[in-house]
Amino acid sequence: MKVVEKFVSINGEGTRAGELAVFIRFKGCNLACSYCDTMWANEKDCPFTEMSQEEILDYVKSTGVKNVTLTGGEPLLQEGVDRLIDLLLDSDLRVEIETNGAVDLKPFIRNSVSDSENKAAMGGSEENGRILSTKSKRPVFTMDYKLPGSKCESRMLHSNFELLDKQDTVKFVSGSIEDLDRAKNIIETYDLTNRCHTYLSPVFGSIEPVDMVDYMIKNNMNDVRLQIQLHKVIWDPNKRGV
Repeated sequence: MKVVEKFVSINGEGTRAGELAVFIRFKGCNLACSYCDTMWANEKDCPFTEMSQEEILDYVKSTGVKNVTLTGGEPLLQEGVDRLIDLLLDSDLRVEIETNGAVDLKPFIRNSVSDSENKAAMGGSEENGRILSTKSKRPVFTMDYKLPGSKCESRMLHSNFELLDKQDTVKFVSGSIEDLDRAKNIIETYDLTNRCHTYLSPVFGSIEPVDMVDYMIKNNMNDVRLQIQLHKVIWDPNKRGV
């Protein structure tokens, strides 16, 4: 597997934002978004380390950190990623996959059960209609939906929405009011706030967070969260390995 970075930091976004996580960043992507902040990982000459699934697992275990984030690039394009996911889950690690919305999730969702069955089987609890499980039966997905400003919206697989549940997140990275209008349309069309976590996140340097908050207020966007990338606030926005 082609690994371009591996490091421990805090989750900068998602439902576990602020928590420690081990990041495994893979080379290569099937998109080229206009605002991509890791385009370097998609370049043909980007250096990488070839690692087996077992070597990645050993590294993750050596950190002592329970949260694992597979990112990229697009991690689901990596040959053998399904086996890596299984190894990580079998080691009682919390696995989050950051995916771009242009890869079919169906092959990576196993042992799917209903929310009620999931709750009963894993001793979880329910809060505000969301299942809080003590152990995940599958990886958690943070899936982007690419908006018009990305120039990649035509590649989005809308069929992925029906595969998501309360532990997953759809993230709309927005750089303009046009993007926000489209995000609102998709959220309402697919009833996303009743299906999964739903986040708006600004394209760094393109739109002010206050303008996004104003938009949310004006449009009464209940159950949608604004999320700022913490790692870009704590460190230089261009710093790698954080």
